[in-house]
Amino acid sequence: MPAPSPENNGKLAGKPRNRLAPASPPLFPDSAMPAPASPVPAAPTGEVVIRTIAMPAVANANGDIFGGWLLSQMDLGGAILARNTALSRVTTVAIDALTFVSPVSVGDTVSCYASLERIGRTSMRISVEAWVHHFLTRTQVRVTAGMFTYVAIDAAGKPHPVKR
Repeated sequence: MPAPSPENNGKLAGKPRNRLAPASPPLFPDSAMPAPASPVPAAPTGEVVIRTIAMPAVANANGDIFGGWLLSQMDLGGAILARNTALSRVTTVAIDALTFVSPVSVGDTVSCYASLERIGRTSMRISVEAWVHHFLTRTQVRVTAGMFTYVAIDAAGKPHPVKR
């Protein structure tokens, strides 16, 4: 088989070479994955913004809670802190770096803790952690954490400066 070259117009074994997709490194290199940047904290940080019990209606057939439900609880909790900070309506504009590290089971108490990281002119970056309290074992574990960005909006839905 001829190798791709200018003489054969970049063809290999009669098939055109895809010129739109440049060569890229493999998605999963053979090397081991790096260790997480920071260890899981032993206790929650921030203030409790929401607490609820995980119910069967939001679980899969194995009794594990859907990640989307947990994400929505975190978003609601972060919005409570953002609204209290801005003293106005807020809307979620971004969610960064959310990783689920442990499952949530039916019957677990889910608590969301939030802390204000930064206030911009119209936006607020809020760190939200979700922790579960396992009723039977009496243990508390962080299951996920993420950075949420909210924007203060007026009655017409237009961004306005955060009241300080």
